[in-house]
Amino acid sequence: MEGWARNAEVEYAYSGATPAHRRTMADMLWSDPENEPPEELRDMQEKLRRLGLLMAVAMVLAMIVLGVR
Repeated sequence: MEGWARNAEVEYAYSGATPAHRRTMADMLWSDPENEPPEELRDMQEKLRRLGLLMAVAMVLAMIVLGVR
């Protein structure tokens, strides 16, 4: 590690050398997961949206029925 740090500090402007590259997490080699949820989760989200709409309509109808009586 010490040899790496010593070599990274050497920079000659006339040689075209670039500044030393610091090691970061972005340099790690792994594949990033996709930003999409799995298909089962998308299906469940769609079902929950439908259920929410059904519950809203049912509540409106229940209030209308209770208000009429």
